[in-house]
Amino acid sequence: MALTSEKNNARGSEQFIEIEEGISILSIKNESEVEECITHYIGADFIQFHFCVKGEIKFNFNEGNYVLNIKEDCSLLLYNPERDLPINLVAFPESWSVSILISIQKLHTLFSTEANYIDFLTEDNRDKKYYKEVSVSPAMAVILTQILNFNLHPSVRKIYLKGKAYELIGLYFNRPAEADIEQCPFLDDEDNVKKIKLAKKIILQRMAEPPTLRELADEVGLSLKKLKEGFKEIYGDSVFSFLFDYKMDYARKLLEKGQHNVNEVGLHIGYSTASHFIAAFKKKFGTTPKKYIQG
Repeated sequence: MALTSEKNNARGSEQFIEIEEGISILSIKNESEVEECITHYIGADFIQFHFCVKGEIKFNFNEGNYVLNIKEDCSLLLYNPERDLPINLVAFPESWSVSILISIQKLHTLFSTEANYIDFLTEDNRDKKYYKEVSVSPAMAVILTQILNFNLHPSVRKIYLKGKAYELIGLYFNRPAEADIEQCPFLDDEDNVKKIKLAKKIILQRMAEPPTLRELADEVGLSLKKLKEGFKEIYGDSVFSFLFDYKMDYARKLLEKGQHNVNEVGLHIGYSTASHFIAAFKKKFGTTPKKYIQG
């Protein structure tokens, strides 16, 4: 067996489920006030995706000689075909995490003709170790929360989790290409880049009552055309589409904390009526705020 579950002292807060041959999910909800240790044997033929949903988790490698911390809304991808990478994970108090463990053969079959799109699946890299830390997108965060909180009959549990695991992996690799400065002379101007970053800072700080595009362009000292083009190049989206995604993710996190009702959350991010906020939230996440809270 390349992947097995071992006895650990966090039995009440973790689930290790093999959803089909070559792919498993490890979910952890440490809602206690003490650290919990989780260990699992993972073979060298498996790729590991680790997502910290809440709080912080810590990985111990080489019998504790090397430590790596993963904070909330961050992820870690690990692959080393030359040696086994057993999970030796510490879940800090009030922390949640999800790990997707998939064999390299299984991942290849999922992408097949698109394998060259993924760095470590290319012919040149497939026998090399691979490590990457990236942030968790809002869409990924919703799926992770669903994996942690699903309440379904055991007969459909595996098919539900299989769908979520595939969806999560797809979103993980669906990242817009980094802005190519050589292709965009505008970005080569450091002053312009600073102005675009300032524009982002302004709309996020004033998300409940953001300025118009014209007002924003005037405030940062750019033409309207350069603001639109530069923002799209750096952040991969239009100004207000970017702001919408940020507001929805901010609202999602407020709802999870449970300290505000739906109307209060909507007002906090600039929606004067609950119905408008609910419609926007459903457009983004495919469910209403109330249903999202209920899991």
